[in-house]
Amino acid sequence: MAHPLMPKATAVWLIENTALSFEQVADFCNMHTLEVQAIADGEVAVGIVGMDPVANGQLTREEIARVEKDPKARLKIASQDLPLPKTKSKGPRYTPVSKRQERPDAVLWLLKQYPELTDAQICRLVGTTKATINAVRDRSHWKTASIKPHDPVDLGMCSLEELHAAVTRARRARARAESRARRAQQRAEAATQAATAAGDTAAPPEGAHQEHQDAGGESQPATEPSHTPGSDAAS
Repeated sequence: MAHPLMPKATAVWLIENTALSFEQVADFCNMHTLEVQAIADGEVAVGIVGMDPVANGQLTREEIARVEKDPKARLKIASQDLPLPKTKSKGPRYTPVSKRQERPDAVLWLLKQYPELTDAQICRLVGTTKATINAVRDRSHWKTASIKPHDPVDLGMCSLEELHAAVTRARRARARAESRARRAQQRAEAATQAATAAGDTAAPPEGAHQEHQDAGGESQPATEPSHTPGSDAAS
């Protein structure tokens, strides 16, 4: 549920100009009932000028009258037909002319201190380009001999909060990538082991066929030709 822009000033006006209960005012202004009661008693928001929510289009007289008749009803903020302002997309960070010669120093410091940062993050932090970052990284920059690592926060190119936020995001991304790589390796190893086990089960042990033949030969020994007495004499 949407709430008024200036809740305390709106609560002051509603208390002074309507018959709404403390609970109804508190619900609409996103405040605690005791705080609304303290405003009514003059203990809180002393000196705050009430702001008319009807005049600024957040409420209508009909809505206030409807809720005043029913203690259980709650105010609903009026919908705005005005178009929302368009937010400008963030462009490249502006770096003062006096600091532009120091950007390679800041880039080198970031590359050494936080190698997990991506080139895009470094570009946003110090307002440089990927070509400059690559030139500093592979020492092909035209002023490589004079580049010295320097903290971009000390140079005024970014704030400490922005640097910490970028490093935190980079480390989380690296941790997720390492986790995915470990899971992929584990799945590959498991698939290899399963394939090996399946191959061992399907193939008979080496020499098993020869042993079976040997066993068959022993179970059926060759018989000698029978010799009856007198056969020699008859021949």
